[in-house]
Amino acid sequence: MKSYLEMTKDELTAEIAVLKKEYKRFQNLELHLDMSRGKPSQEQLDLSMGMMDVLDSNSDLTCDDGTDCRNYGQLTGIDEARVLLGDMMENNPNDIIIYGNSSLNVMYDTISRCYTHGVLGSTPWCKLDTVKFLCPVPGYDRHFAITEYFGIEMIPVPMTSTGPDMDMVEKLVAEDASIKGIWCVPKYSNPQGYSYSDETVRRFARLKPAAKDFRIFWDNAYGMHHLYDDHQDYLIEILAECKRAGNPDLVYKFASTSKITFPGSGIAALATSPNNMEDIKRQLKNQTIGHDKVNQLRHVRFFGDIHGMVEHMRKHADIIRPKFELVISTLETNLGELGIGSWTKPLGGYFICFDSLPGCAKAIVARAKKAGVIMTKAGATWPHGLDPNDTNIRIAPTYPSLSELKTAAELFTLCVKLVSAEHLLEQMKESEA
Repeated sequence: MKSYLEMTKDELTAEIAVLKKEYKRFQNLELHLDMSRGKPSQEQLDLSMGMMDVLDSNSDLTCDDGTDCRNYGQLTGIDEARVLLGDMMENNPNDIIIYGNSSLNVMYDTISRCYTHGVLGSTPWCKLDTVKFLCPVPGYDRHFAITEYFGIEMIPVPMTSTGPDMDMVEKLVAEDASIKGIWCVPKYSNPQGYSYSDETVRRFARLKPAAKDFRIFWDNAYGMHHLYDDHQDYLIEILAECKRAGNPDLVYKFASTSKITFPGSGIAALATSPNNMEDIKRQLKNQTIGHDKVNQLRHVRFFGDIHGMVEHMRKHADIIRPKFELVISTLETNLGELGIGSWTKPLGGYFICFDSLPGCAKAIVARAKKAGVIMTKAGATWPHGLDPNDTNIRIAPTYPSLSELKTAAELFTLCVKLVSAEHLLEQMKESEA
């Protein structure tokens, strides 16, 4: 089909009339589909139901070192869980703290601790006139929400297919001591599905920040979330690279089993240097006597070891891979030749990133919602929800069934066409006025 960018005013007008009829047909279906968050489907949740059976009232809830998981203690988590999560995160178990169910909670606590008590003896951020954070964009809205909540100034840094613009990152952190951190989703990033290149990871490890309390917030949420067995992204391990570079304290690394077992009942972990670990434990001992060890033991008994987790993730991939392929196929078939959008084709993670013509993203999402498909709010992938070009839309394919997703993808591409055609026609009229 002819590109919309090459259509005349009359051709666009005729195209809009056809698209509106099709849009009305979708409205009459009275759809109620929610694609607003990257949630596992019920079928994925069912994969972990066996975890409910590994412990019962007759189970031995004692760890290998004699710890009774029913009682107090083990501030940093049971050893077996630290080994399992250490293998998952590619870190030494001694460098890991096991938390409760949410890595986002751990990130919030980490920012809060920096804000109220500082980092390794540095001035608490709350006592500073200005605190800034670098935010790769498009990025994860909940990261931005945390820093916004604490009143931290957010500086957008463009993402590329190999990670954040490192020339910009290096320059900013070296020149401005008020920049205290950067948010990173280094593998199958949210929302683009990009993975940082070896060079990007090495440049992160060799940063020379003006602020000695600068930290990289390394959220490796999708470290095991591959779509394909034979085609996967790989990531250099950041803590080891920092140690090699002489910057051992530079990183807080986060992960969880939220999209591996049950999002509401997983286990989260933080990996970092021994110095950072002691700093965190000084605060943590005043916050808790220990997190849910029974749940930690449940995870260990369910998986056995990292090999059990890898096999489990293959089952997840078998469920979500067809959904990603369906959405990408629909985008290519319906929009491929029209010149009105571009999208990523990730090898893992939970999202597909779509970029519309400038000024169209909010209208596309609004059109979809009006016809019964709720998507992530346009602009959410930028700090304060303000996408300056109004182009970026995050597509979350995992939660709906395949049949629902097929309908949603068809509707989404229809909305892209309709909004884009109307936008281009309006631009023509304005240029003639």
